[in-house]
Amino acid sequence: MPIVAKPTPGPELLSPKDHLLIMIDFQSQMAFATHSIDAVTLRNNAALVAHAAAGFGVSTILTTVAEKSFSGPMFSEITDPFKEQALLDRTSMNTWEDEAVIKRVNEHGKTRIVLAGLWTGVCIVGPALSAIAQGFEVYVIADACGDVSTEAHNRAMDRMVQAGARPMTSLQYLLELQRDWARAETYDLTTGIAKQFGGAYGLGVIYAKTMFGAHEG
Repeated sequence: MPIVAKPTPGPELLSPKDHLLIMIDFQSQMAFATHSIDAVTLRNNAALVAHAAAGFGVSTILTTVAEKSFSGPMFSEITDPFKEQALLDRTSMNTWEDEAVIKRVNEHGKTRIVLAGLWTGVCIVGPALSAIAQGFEVYVIADACGDVSTEAHNRAMDRMVQAGARPMTSLQYLLELQRDWARAETYDLTTGIAKQFGGAYGLGVIYAKTMFGAHEG
């Protein structure tokens, strides 16, 4: 029997309501020692993810470690889109071992977890491997993570992928939530986030709209 193609998305693609995003330890002290990605790019990518999640109504947890005593506040470009949401501060390096975080995970009731944060080899590997072991699907936004070296980041990504995690990028995350330019209700949201945080792609959107009145839909 021949395979019959259908105009429907694959089940591994993300949609706004089918996952829980956890943004972990985007804090000054953690960023100071991050060398696998420069701080400006890291902050930009993390901001893109946060604004995309807030705009599309994605269930989101923001968590810090030792905010008051050591690591400092979470980047404002991440917290700004979630002004009404309290951050969960931890002592554990592994977010998945924090009872308050897991209580919130269970309240959201999602079986798909998307992770981004610092550092890849500690604060992302920990919850990724723990969640996978408990039967969750895990996605990691690789360019919204960073570590003390490129080697540390890459080996952490390898370790998570070998365990079953699915890697993606920040811009991919935004565009996967939109997925169809005919979805007019989120068109301006998506292109607006792209123009602000989408780098060269965002510049292209600005240029096309300004010079030609172009419209992807």
